[in-house]
Amino acid sequence: MTKGNRKRYAAEFKAKIAMEAIRGEQTLSELAVKHGVHPNMVAQWKRQAIDGMAGVFSGKAERESAAGEAQIEKLHAKIGQLTVERDFLAKAFGR
Repeated sequence: MTKGNRKRYAAEFKAKIAMEAIRGEQTLSELAVKHGVHPNMVAQWKRQAIDGMAGVFSGKAERESAAGEAQIEKLHAKIGQLTVERDFLAKAFGR
């Protein structure tokens, strides 16, 4: 089996199945048959959803936000550097 044969599922589809599994109204096997996926995938998506929920309450989002702000600052600095270089080269070719 080559890697090209693997089916990829949308995040919304995975979240829907994970929420159904967390509710516990049906077994993992029943959910797998209902949606046409392997029971191990349902269990894995359920585990990922539960682990992800813990991150929401742990402040992980705040750290990612701070990292995003640091990246924005870095990109602004790069823009400034490129602007200075462009102006320098424009003057050099203008002579």
